[in-house]
Amino acid sequence: MPFVVTENCIKCKYTDCVEVCPVDCFREGPNFLVIDPDECIDCTLCEPECPVNAIYPEDDVPAGQEHFVQLNAELSKGWPAITVRKDAPADAKEWEGKPDKLKLLER
Repeated sequence: MPFVVTENCIKCKYTDCVEVCPVDCFREGPNFLVIDPDECIDCTLCEPECPVNAIYPEDDVPAGQEHFVQLNAELSKGWPAITVRKDAPADAKEWEGKPDKLKLLER
C-alpha cells in the first residue's frame, strides 16, 4: 500500500519528506510533489515529516481526495525524482490548509 500526496501539498510543496525517503520515490512538479507508487516501500518515514499533513497511506486518503491515488501514479511517470530538500515557495504559508486547490495544480 503506497503512500499518496494529497491536495494540501499543492502550492505549498514543502520538501521535508524527500530527505527521509530511503528509495527516492518522490517526484517533483512545478507546484506539487507526488509519490511513485511503484517505488514506494511503505516505510512510513515521509508521513510525519510533512508539515501540512498532505501524505497518507493509500487506504487512508481523506474522503473526497481519492482521485489523488491515480493522480500520483499518473504524474509520477513524467516528473523527475527529487531527493534533496529545497526551500518552499515564498507564499507557501498562505496556501496551507486552503481547500479546492486541485484547479491550481500545474502539470
